[in-house]
Amino acid sequence: MLSLPFLIPFILRTRRALLALVLLPLWAQAQELPVLTLSVLQFGTPHWELEHLKRQGLDRANGFELKVRLVADAPASRLALTSGSVDGAVSDLLWAQARYQAGTAYRYLPFSSQIGEVLVPEGSAIRTPADLRGKRIGVAGGPDGLGWLLLQHAAAKSGIVLAKQATVQYAAPPLLSQALRRGQVDALLTFWHFSARMRGEGGVQVAFALDDLLRSLEIDPHLPVLGYLFPEAWAVEHEELLQRFATALSQTKRQLASDPAHWQALRPLMRADEDGVFAALRDSFLAGIPQPLDEPRIADLQRLLTLTGADPAKLMPAASFRSTP
Repeated sequence: MLSLPFLIPFILRTRRALLALVLLPLWAQAQELPVLTLSVLQFGTPHWELEHLKRQGLDRANGFELKVRLVADAPASRLALTSGSVDGAVSDLLWAQARYQAGTAYRYLPFSSQIGEVLVPEGSAIRTPADLRGKRIGVAGGPDGLGWLLLQHAAAKSGIVLAKQATVQYAAPPLLSQALRRGQVDALLTFWHFSARMRGEGGVQVAFALDDLLRSLEIDPHLPVLGYLFPEAWAVEHEELLQRFATALSQTKRQLASDPAHWQALRPLMRADEDGVFAALRDSFLAGIPQPLDEPRIADLQRLLTLTGADPAKLMPAASFRSTP
């Protein structure tokens, strides 16, 4: 029989070997997880849900590792995408269509159906696009923005050419927000999160939402006009990884919608010190969670593209749109 001094080293070696057998597969699994790299704005709304996804470990639970690369603005994010330094980024439907017409196809995974709103000072009599005739309008997003194109189409149904019958001022959203509060414009067409922030601060009201304009044009008002974009060639090669991300994203949105407590961890990213601003941003984000895409809704997306000036012969095909589970 072996004495205790001889047994102890043997026992220790055996324990180390058994521990290695247990940990090695776990270590190997962690090392072998495919990585998905996304470019997002540091204080952009997609960062909110991606931060939650990472905090809850929904990437690893679905068999991949998400890496978020923060950038300062939308042009920088698009540059990261087009240069191939990231796998995907968030952009709007019109940009994806413009790239498709130029010969570069992207796979489109819905992010949000929020377009924006037309804000006016409290007590304003402006209620419809027709009421904007002769008024001073601040427009965020520039002359080619989806919201402005929709607003012009809706006004045209009343025989009004807003570009000629109103005074239009294009500028960055924060500058236009100040202009509305100072009385330098009568109405402000702005992105949904800037609108939500102003509503939370008070002193303004919604004249009408842009999804109301879609209804007036007989188009589904809840279309995903913002999406995660992935180069088509990359998407074909990484179909399984894209599906895993889509599943994790769907889980993320469900958790954020079902448990308000999750939002407290995201509040620093939202830059919402005031409770009213925080609630308005949260509720507007949740209202924009897109429904799963089906054939009729994809057809409406294509109609929307045609309405806003896309070449009907070069529309993004139905295969470009991918729904979350």
